[in-house]
Amino acid sequence: MKGPLFYSKILLFGEYGIIKDSKGLSIPYNFYNGALQISDNPTTDQQTSNKNLARLTAHIDLLMQEDTDFPAFNIDDLKADVAAGMFFDSSIPQGYGVGSSGALVASIYDKYAIDKITVLENLTREKLLILKVIFGKIESFFHGKSSGLDPLNSYLSLPILINSKEDIESADIPSQSTTGKGAVFLLDSGIVGETAPMVNIFMESMKQEGFRSMLKNKFVKYTDMCVDDFLSGDVKGLFGNVKKLSHTVLHNFKPMIPAQFHELWKNGLDTGDYYLKLCGSGGGGYILGFTEDLEKAQDSLKDYKLEVVYNF
Repeated sequence: MKGPLFYSKILLFGEYGIIKDSKGLSIPYNFYNGALQISDNPTTDQQTSNKNLARLTAHIDLLMQEDTDFPAFNIDDLKADVAAGMFFDSSIPQGYGVGSSGALVASIYDKYAIDKITVLENLTREKLLILKVIFGKIESFFHGKSSGLDPLNSYLSLPILINSKEDIESADIPSQSTTGKGAVFLLDSGIVGETAPMVNIFMESMKQEGFRSMLKNKFVKYTDMCVDDFLSGDVKGLFGNVKKLSHTVLHNFKPMIPAQFHELWKNGLDTGDYYLKLCGSGGGGYILGFTEDLEKAQDSLKDYKLEVVYNF
């Protein structure tokens, strides 16, 4: 059973802000992927994945019974395959903010949804929203609350532009430069992050008027400008706004940044060699970096592992 591959994703901009209707931009990241498999001789990890799939299947079964808007799945086939030992064979690191659960949800929908919306048809905004809602309901099994964007990105393998919660579209992003010195990169924090606790901290912070004001007047504003700059290819404007966004995150989202990276984050702002931002919910996993000079950034961050995901 060699299922189709589903890729990881990177939310370039929009983490936390999309909860409050900021813009967002999510791109597929083909370096990591996963597929549904069955093995005659499963490893311990594969057996663990199978047990998680059994729980996810029960969640989908319940959604079908209790939610009249939820689509029909071949639940008997899904249960039979899980009983036969099906697991998600994935290279996507878990807890790293690159969509490991999203790829799994996309693969389940692709294989078992009965009247599925496919990538081959005309993907109107309405269809994208329907998919996003379905995926959010399934992925809520993992995070308590899910926007559905990670599975949507993985399922379509297209860049997704989020204009607001109710307005999403596939996006054309500028072609990468083969000669430019600038780059977007992933920095490995070496720590596994958990989404739910970080989202809880954010929701608690949202009860404070000062935090809400900062979110609207700085965080969302700079996020929206970064999305516009990136899509229009305005690299100079982008780095100016990424610096402002990085500064805002350092001063207002400290709990989401592992403590040992606070100084490194500040060093990037002070030197201009690189600017860091959250990749997903934070708390560990990957940290996203932007630099106008990759060699300088690599030198400044020589003690860390960097993965380039986009070249300017």
